[in-house]
Amino acid sequence: MSYAVKEIFLTLQGEGRQAGRRAVFLRFSGCNLWSGRERDRATADCRFCDTDFVGMDGDNGGRYADAQALAARVGELWETGLDRVEGGVPFVVMTGGEPLLQVDDALIAALHDRGFEIAVETNGTIAAPAGIDWICVSPKAGTEIVQRRGNELKIVWPQPGNDHRAMEEWDFDHFLVSPMDGEDRAGTTAAAIAFVLANPRWRLSAQVHKLIGVR
Repeated sequence: MSYAVKEIFLTLQGEGRQAGRRAVFLRFSGCNLWSGRERDRATADCRFCDTDFVGMDGDNGGRYADAQALAARVGELWETGLDRVEGGVPFVVMTGGEPLLQVDDALIAALHDRGFEIAVETNGTIAAPAGIDWICVSPKAGTEIVQRRGNELKIVWPQPGNDHRAMEEWDFDHFLVSPMDGEDRAGTTAAAIAFVLANPRWRLSAQVHKLIGVR
């Protein structure tokens, strides 16, 4: 199959348990919870998204004909600027939009063949295929979550309608809370801190990339 890609770029992972790690971000076009058009935001299943995932016009974006072509471009970007090739496992973060609308066995195999550890950031409404090494699920209130196991469960806070106590029964290694971005970021950060102080199983996950000015 071909893949519709918004952008691919080399950066540092900015949040979660992998924060600070060198990574290639592979952002797919499209999402099943919002069209990405502002006129549709008020009726979307997810109304607070701050990511542009519409189209294929970003850096290295486009339609890739097959898994090998896409994995090759990811590999080229990983090699950018390396002082040495040994000493670290290549790391790719598949995100969106909703990456699991497109990620398949062929792409997972092609990336593994190039030595990549594969992470995915998903809204959890689509089951993840086998072989992904690091699964981060960020549930959106009011949606049906089918991916209830993985490495990180990361809820955006505050988000009325998410039952964090029920989520604690899901099979995840880490439970994280991320302040909702927007005009009242100071207020949502305070709310997230208060949440963690009252619920010590959860940890605060700040968006470090925004604080330090990396993409």
